[in-house]
This record gives sequence, structure tokens and C-alpha cells, in this order.
Amino acid sequence: MSGREPTVLVTGCGAPGAIGTLWSLEQSEELSTVRTIGTDVREEQPGRFACDAFYSVPPADDPNFVDELLAICETEAVDVVLPQVTAELPVFASALDRFADIGTSVAVSDPAALERANSKRQLLEVCSDLGVPTPESIAVESRVGLEDAAAQLGYPERPIVVKPPVANGQRGFRMVSEDWDQKREFYESKPDGTKVTMDRLQSVLGETFPTLLVSEYLPGTEYSVDGFRSETQTVAVPRSRDRIRSGISFQTTVTEAETLIDHSRALADEIGLEYAFGFQFKRAADGMFKILECNPRIQGTMVASTLAGSNLIDAAVRAALGDSPTVESPEWETSFYRYWGGIGVRDGELVGNVGEDV
Repeated sequence: MSGREPTVLVTGCGAPGAIGTLWSLEQSEELSTVRTIGTDVREEQPGRFACDAFYSVPPADDPNFVDELLAICETEAVDVVLPQVTAELPVFASALDRFADIGTSVAVSDPAALERANSKRQLLEVCSDLGVPTPESIAVESRVGLEDAAAQLGYPERPIVVKPPVANGQRGFRMVSEDWDQKREFYESKPDGTKVTMDRLQSVLGETFPTLLVSEYLPGTEYSVDGFRSETQTVAVPRSRDRIRSGISFQTTVTEAETLIDHSRALADEIGLEYAFGFQFKRAADGMFKILECNPRIQGTMVASTLAGSNLIDAAVRAALGDSPTVESPEWETSFYRYWGGIGVRDGELVGNVGEDV
């Protein structure tokens, strides 16, 4: 195994976690060199300068998406594709045979597993079967339905949250409450757009709208669980999300939470997830962990697990190459702190990387 030099294509190089993914590949103790190809829908992305080659590609819903990715994989002799964009996952999963025909493996779960993971309804059914606690949730498609669901969940005495059935980051997520000081927040807090009153939410949504889930608000700490699953091993590495900005972890700590490990392993096996993926949980008022969602792809701060000694991203690549990697247990209580860096570019060439040597 040692000494192999695969070519890996990483999609979504403009994503917040792209640099962490590329860094994790560099840390492989089994692969001597990993040649990386980056793609993104936008040409000007910092991640392109961290890759050996870069291509601008159409979005996943473009009918030419698969053909263009296949052409890139053939040109660059790509061994493994690591998708990082939620919308791309089912597209890749439906074209696995076409990529296999040119000698490229795609590190993505099969279509049935993706549907179970991405569909909030199916995920809740799996959780119910396994005894994994879930927030009380009601699907709505109208103003009247929203008002009725909110009342059933104790609103306005208790805050609620709304989100799409298939979420991507915090897009469409709102915490709805009448009990917050908007004036104080205006002067003292940086705007994040996630808190709204019911009147404000209804003014945005109108009388009818695409399906939303209305759920109980969980006031406790949020946790991500970074996962990896192969034919021989199912790994779960929990971490508390100690500081979050715009849905991105700016401080997170790898923590030995056995309940989250057990829940995540059971869910991954039952859903049939493969390669690298993740779950998100949050503590309810009584301290119970309740699941928020499943991310059947590399998570944005999965690099924290790499830093703790569990390189799940490297394991995903090696599994896609046909090997049987063993992921080491992490060093618990390892913390990750995200900071703002940046690069300088002139005439399309990198001229400096601020923070590279920090």
C-alpha cells in the first residue's frame, strides 16, 4: 500500500472545508503522494491554488455535469472523486458505472442510502426503528399549517425552528421566537439572519410554500459526528461545536461521547452509508442528544478529526482505491480553532498565503 500515488479529484473547492480536505490528504501515512484536481462552479476560488490542477464545472443540475466530470477524470487519470457538494451526491451515485468504466471510483454512498440520509422523513423513520431520539417535527406547506404546527409545539411560549426537508448547511434554517430583544441584538450582535419572529417569517413565505419542517427548539450544545464506514469498520468521532458562525464551526472539540458514538455507528450501518459522512445532534432541555440531520459527504470541519489522529478523509480515499484502511482512535479533547487567512493573486498566479505558517 505504501508508496502509491493516486490522483484525487475534490469537488466544491470553494467550500469552507475544502482546504481541510486537501490538508488531510497531505497527511496520509499510507499514500506517499496524492495529486489533487479541484473543481468548482466558480473560477475564482482559493482552493484552486491548493490543488495541482483546477477546472471550472457546471452545477450539478446541469445536463452536461456528468459528461464534463468524466472528461476531466479521463484527461487527468483520476483514481478517486471526493464529492463535497450535497447537490452533486445523487448525480454521482447514479453514474457510478460510467466512472468505473474509465477506472475512476467515486467515494459516495449508493442512491438508496443517499435518499435515506437526505430525506428527513426517512431518516426519522430509521431513528425511530433504532431508538435514536429525534426532535418533534411537523411538515407544513402553508401559512395555516405553519401556525397550527407552531401551536402544537408550544409556540409562542416556546421557540421553534423551521428548515427544509433536505438541508444544505443553514440554508432555509430559522429559529422563530417572540422572546428576543431585537433592539439589543441590533446594537450588540453581528447579524446572522437565523432569528426571526413569526410575522417576519410569514411575510417572507407567503400563503403557500415548498415543504418545511417545523420542529421543537433544542437549547443545548450542538455536536457533529464525523464518520467513516467500510466493509470492515464503522467509525464515529464526536465533537462539540463550541463556536459557530453562519453554520460553520469556528471552534470544535473532539469529545468521547459514547452515546453519540453508538447512535452514529448504528445509523451508518442501518442507512448503508459508505466512505466519509457525518451526523449532527443537539442536546434538548433535559440533556438528551437528539439528531438534527445526516450529511452523507465530507463535513466542513472534518479536518478536526484528522488533527485528533483519525484521518477519515484519507480512509475514504483508500477505501475507494479498494484497500481496507483501519482508522486509529482519536486523541480525545483535541480542539480545532478556525481563523481568517487569505491569499494574494496577481494575473492568475498565487503571490502569497496569509497564515500559511501559523
